[in-house]
Amino acid sequence: MTRQRSLWVAVLSLALAAAGLTATGAVADTGASAAVKPAATTTAGPPTVQSTIHTGQRCQVEYRTTAWNSGLNVEIVITNTGTYLYPSWQLVFTLPSGQAITSGWNASYSPGSGQVTARNAPYNAEIAPNASIGIGFQASHTGDTAEPTFFQLNGAVCANA
Repeated sequence: MTRQRSLWVAVLSLALAAAGLTATGAVADTGASAAVKPAATTTAGPPTVQSTIHTGQRCQVEYRTTAWNSGLNVEIVITNTGTYLYPSWQLVFTLPSGQAITSGWNASYSPGSGQVTARNAPYNAEIAPNASIGIGFQASHTGDTAEPTFFQLNGAVCANA
């Protein structure tokens, strides 16, 4: 039984080491209880999720608005001016105060006001280099029909057309 326990501890220690963790307490002493903690080489704090910005990744956004009384129609053209194929995309922008999306096409939009994320539809997920896609929405407004001043495509800042 002691040999099986030692083998179990060795396997567990290797698995924990591969994950950047160390055993503590009774496990480290071949006991039955299990507890893990980050290895001394890791930093304290919550885990972070990182996304990759590809070298040469560039984009341009053209934002066209047609406004009336308390509504507006927006057409957005997203152009991949870089060399990277976007296999899926999300465009982030902030609507001016008082604007709220009521319906949209060629993307899903959430939330409908404030900082909005437009996500690709299944049929327009890819944006090839030197290619463009068109999306759009209708929105209500309370007088401010200005357009967003800042756009990010998958985390990359886009030029305004």
